[in-house]
Amino acid sequence: MKRNVDLNEISDGRLYSANDMVKVECGDCAGCSACCQNMGTSVVLDPMDIWKMQRGTGRMLEKLLKKELELNVVDGIILPNLRMNGTREVCRLFPLGRYYEKNGFHYFLQIDECRKKSRGKMKVKKWLGIENLKTYETYISRWHEFLNKSEDGMKELDEQNQKVLTLLILQRFYQTPFQAKEDEEFYREFFERLSSVNEILGF
Repeated sequence: MKRNVDLNEISDGRLYSANDMVKVECGDCAGCSACCQNMGTSVVLDPMDIWKMQRGTGRMLEKLLKKELELNVVDGIILPNLRMNGTREVCRLFPLGRYYEKNGFHYFLQIDECRKKSRGKMKVKKWLGIENLKTYETYISRWHEFLNKSEDGMKELDEQNQKVLTLLILQRFYQTPFQAKEDEEFYREFFERLSSVNEILGF
């Protein structure tokens, strides 16, 4: 989700990499969840998020959409997001955000989003807690690049073909379950699908 705001208004003005220390530690939220409330449709999920939810719950997208998720148009493309109407949502990234650049992205620290004001410092990669973070960051960058190309492609299409494109993305990356059992298998399967869809779309 693109946000057209001044980074200095919502962050501490710095950009971070995975090995940087940043003030995010809040005692594992201590059951608070205040920062997860009233976020609307802003927690947009990527294919890996859905894969992990399906593995954790044993339910496919169709069933997840009945309670935990909903579909909304994000920058012209239909994507799933969390229904922010409970007290158990957790985002592994928050209160960090991603600032995308030409060759990848950096992290930034959102301010005024956490009630706990005396947060401790922690390395970004420890806060994220993601195995093989480099591969994950490559995956996120490639997914972001694909969505940008798809958004640009929408401008060249009529309404009917715009619908076809966004439904193709939804079907290939969200509705069709990934068969992977481990993260590395997921990445391989994802990149194969991405290559196939890029070829179909001429990207």
